[in-house]
Amino acid sequence: MLLSALALSAQSGENFPFLPSPLRHLSTTRMVADVSRLSGPEFQGRLTGTPGDLQSAHFVAARFSTLGLQALPSDPTWMMTTEVQATRIIGSPAPKLEVSSPASVQPIQDVLGIDYLPILDSPSVDVTAPLVFVGYGISDAKHGWNEYAGIDARNRIVVFLRGKPESYAHPVTHADKVRAAREHGAAAFLTFTGPVMSPYEIRRGMSHAPLAFYNQMGHDQAFPGAWIHIDLAERVLSSTLSQMGRSLREIQQRLQTLTQESFETDTLVHLKWDSAQERGTLNNVLGLFPGSDPSLAHETVIIGAHRDHFGQQAGLIFPGADDNASGTAVLLEAARLFTEFGFKTKRSLLFVSFSGEEQGLLGSRLYVSQPPRPLSQTVAMINIDHAGVGNGRLTIGITGLDKSFAANAGEHAGLPDTLDLFGFFPGGDHVPFKETGVPTITVVSGGAHPQFHQPSDTPDTVHPEILERAVRYVVALAWQLAN
Repeated sequence: MLLSALALSAQSGENFPFLPSPLRHLSTTRMVADVSRLSGPEFQGRLTGTPGDLQSAHFVAARFSTLGLQALPSDPTWMMTTEVQATRIIGSPAPKLEVSSPASVQPIQDVLGIDYLPILDSPSVDVTAPLVFVGYGISDAKHGWNEYAGIDARNRIVVFLRGKPESYAHPVTHADKVRAAREHGAAAFLTFTGPVMSPYEIRRGMSHAPLAFYNQMGHDQAFPGAWIHIDLAERVLSSTLSQMGRSLREIQQRLQTLTQESFETDTLVHLKWDSAQERGTLNNVLGLFPGSDPSLAHETVIIGAHRDHFGQQAGLIFPGADDNASGTAVLLEAARLFTEFGFKTKRSLLFVSFSGEEQGLLGSRLYVSQPPRPLSQTVAMINIDHAGVGNGRLTIGITGLDKSFAANAGEHAGLPDTLDLFGFFPGGDHVPFKETGVPTITVVSGGAHPQFHQPSDTPDTVHPEILERAVRYVVALAWQLAN
């Protein structure tokens, strides 16, 4: 019944005549300044549970207060908190990844941040072991596919492709692969993006560079690993592939047909780094824009963006300008446009700055486990993530609503030809809401994000015109949902 009413409202467009007025007052200068501050040295990369992320939470809460948003009665400090434990890769002594092969005169030490990045919740490690290639690293007895069959991985370092074959119909997570490596006795793992990308990887603009990433296995199952550049993968496998008379691309193409392609190599890999576990507090920040219609104000439209990033890791700083200072800046500007121009919405808007997204959607999972406003009365959740880089288009992921609803908001935002509409996106703070049955719309900037999860994700790479389009769309969408 609720969604049918929303669809009728969207088609009529009766609530939109006033929308152009606040959109004329949006400020890209303000958003660029917010991106620069959030990704600057003051907040130290905003790693969840650290003082830098707490300071960024206070920054958002102060802005919410200044704008006149209300703190919830259940969270009068603006904060929704929980204790977390974060692992940080120590920068001194510097991490090492060294490769030795029969062709090597001496071990080649690869470059941190360019050739490889330790998985950020890896434990301390100091291991030298032979390398074994295990395809996509899948060991799934239930469905009869085991890439470890006939391979001795004990006390070896296994290397596998990220993702899964397009022809493999069953879900496989990175954690499943790490678990399989442990169960087969491996000492550590390497992973990389292969030369054959899936349509989803192409759409997301994935590169072959190493990315900051968490195993998300739980601290009692911590396992060492690193994400490596495809060039390094080619190098460590080159001697064995040459003997086989095959290329890495040919191997990956054969894996698409679920052909066994695992093999031992004549390469030795040395991994060494120290890590530290730190207890801290996760802080979601919530600000309410109350609805004006007594019969609808109890219903909620959530506008959310995660604020956290990777902080300081292995001696590198991860600024997180596009991911997701950009989404946070759009969130703050949307809140300003609703509050500063005297407009009212029938339903309530709840602006939420989540933390813990990079460590497994911790902040959004906290929200749905202890919802301060009933999920059954939540009309939709709008999620804004990496919204400042790309080709100038907006990529929209939709669950629980018809795509025409999202397209209609684009028309009213003056963006009819810049939206690409898709279904469910598999990652982001919208996922816990989708799992509970709340309709979701995810807003990201389209095209390649070449600095994604890298230290090079700096403010100078963010485009003001993309931020402008994102906030125009978010405001139009929220207005439509709330009225």
